[in-house]
Amino acid sequence: MPQAPLVLASASPARRRLLEQAGIPHRVQVSGVNEEGWRDPDPRQLVQALARAKAEAVGRELVLSEGERVGDVLGCDSLFVLAGAVFGKPRDAEEATSRWRRMAGSWGELHTGHCLLPAGPTARGSTGLPPRLATVTTRVRFADLSEAEIAAYVASGEPLNCAGGFALEGRGGLLVEQIEGCFSNVIGLSLPLLRRWLSS
Repeated sequence: MPQAPLVLASASPARRRLLEQAGIPHRVQVSGVNEEGWRDPDPRQLVQALARAKAEAVGRELVLSEGERVGDVLGCDSLFVLAGAVFGKPRDAEEATSRWRRMAGSWGELHTGHCLLPAGPTARGSTGLPPRLATVTTRVRFADLSEAEIAAYVASGEPLNCAGGFALEGRGGLLVEQIEGCFSNVIGLSLPLLRRWLSS
């Protein structure tokens, strides 16, 4: 594990809770990266590029005058893909409802890009040591839902704050029938991947 607290380059409360529950010392510094306009036909590459942009933006801010970055920096980004359609956070309740009508009874994939910038000396104008990059994919199958169940979940407001329009750790967990792959990845970051990175 890192000697200095990990720096989480994310405003996500879910990612922060994952680190807290896993007992990983950390602090939060939001990157401020504008995700609008980022495009890539491969969602796995897109989330990885965004994760790297967030980590590097915070990494640059943390470089001290003597040329050191204190603490590893972790950037993450998630997207949900259903039948080839890429879903980020729904814009409003109407969009969330439309998505859930498609998601109910179906399988989808949650992709989370991860970028870890190691702490250490940095060259002027650079973010320092080479980043570690990975995208983790988890398959999710949703329950068959009635219109009333969809309406009730959307009315809770939870879908509007989550990639894909659902929170596995919240009320959305009731609507998930099956998961193939990393559980924590669906919530916001892969703890097994992070453990391997921080231990090596």
